[in-house]
Amino acid sequence: MTTASQRTLYWLTEDLRLQDNPALSAAATNSASLICVFCWDTGWQESDRFGNQRLGAHRENFLKQTLHNLDQSLRQLGQQLIVIRGNPVDSISSLISQHSIDVVVRSQRPGTFERRHWRSLQQRFPFLTYHEVPTFTLLRQEQLPFGEALPETFTQFRAQVEAIAIDPITPAPKHLPPPPHGLTSSDLVPRAFPTEALNFVGGESAGLNHLHDYFSTDAASQYKQTRNALDGWYQSSKFSPWLANGSLSAKLLLKTLRDYEREQGANDSTYWIFFELLWREYFQWYATNHKHRLFRFAGIHDSKPLTSFYAARFRKWCTGNTPLPIVNACMAQLNATGYISNRGRQLVASCLVNELSLDWRCGAAYFEQQLIDYDVAANWGNWQYIAGVGADPRGGRHLNLSKQAVEHDPDGIFVARWAPAVFAPTLDSVDMVDWPILPEDID
Repeated sequence: MTTASQRTLYWLTEDLRLQDNPALSAAATNSASLICVFCWDTGWQESDRFGNQRLGAHRENFLKQTLHNLDQSLRQLGQQLIVIRGNPVDSISSLISQHSIDVVVRSQRPGTFERRHWRSLQQRFPFLTYHEVPTFTLLRQEQLPFGEALPETFTQFRAQVEAIAIDPITPAPKHLPPPPHGLTSSDLVPRAFPTEALNFVGGESAGLNHLHDYFSTDAASQYKQTRNALDGWYQSSKFSPWLANGSLSAKLLLKTLRDYEREQGANDSTYWIFFELLWREYFQWYATNHKHRLFRFAGIHDSKPLTSFYAARFRKWCTGNTPLPIVNACMAQLNATGYISNRGRQLVASCLVNELSLDWRCGAAYFEQQLIDYDVAANWGNWQYIAGVGADPRGGRHLNLSKQAVEHDPDGIFVARWAPAVFAPTLDSVDMVDWPILPEDID
């Protein structure tokens, strides 16, 4: 790929690990010097049309922990992680010019902004060699039997891909080319305080520890029965935060699952972990295929949902101050920890779209701000699914929240733990022209 005289820049994004990282291996191969750089985009702190930021406090903290851990690992191999703040294209361009870079490597990602940045860099420096390496998915593009014609539903996708052999794990490198002389970081990798998000700690080391601990128990054999629980550490697998920023590889998780099945036996529960990895895989290719339509109000369809944006309703949803205690509990947990269960996400998303009649994109954007396991494809794809503008052949999901509360919190333990004792008894406090609704006006 390169000659030993070439200087390589490896632009890290959601591939913050050494184990099973073919992009890092490709960047290191035959390179005389190597820059490992992560761009802290200052745009992450800007507010969107709904008042949300792209990077909230919990996710920021988890990311800082991850970067610190990666820097420590790289230093053991004679490297370091350079963290620079600013516009990603401008930041990378400065490093390319300052250090006479010949080759730029990064992981393949489906995000619209990420692809735009990559194209902009290629336009600025058309004479460089560029390599994109798959690190985030189970499959490579050329392994997909349907090419770029993505099946319309997950069921069709699963039928075509679940038997495909997954590439072997790429071992962690034992040594790396040195960084160029005079390389300095404008920001040292931050040392973050421990997150309050349950037992989540950012970084590859913590992710590998959790991988080992989880499969040292029999939780995987019970997964299908416990996965819909609203609380509890081993009730669901909890791999998503490390998968989302690439500090844990989906392929490594699958390999560990297969090893567990060989030793402990396979059943419906262990299959269901694979099944949900396939859902994650589907949304990655869904985002790659649909591009900017991932963020459209009408989604991948031509008809827009009959919802709008009501600021007061949205604020009540965000703060867990609706007339629905189960929704309030889920939102309080999200705000306090940066994490809620998959079932909890479905409940609050259905509430926002169907009970509150809100634009689904404001909920997706709030999840982007709050969730430590935010993944652009899975988050926006799942919200489209609930809103009926995505891949769901049934045209959206409207959950009966009272029934869901009885089924998943029959004793009210979750609500008692998380929901505020006092909450808004009604949905609206003003009418359509912002006049206050008095108690006697309410039926």
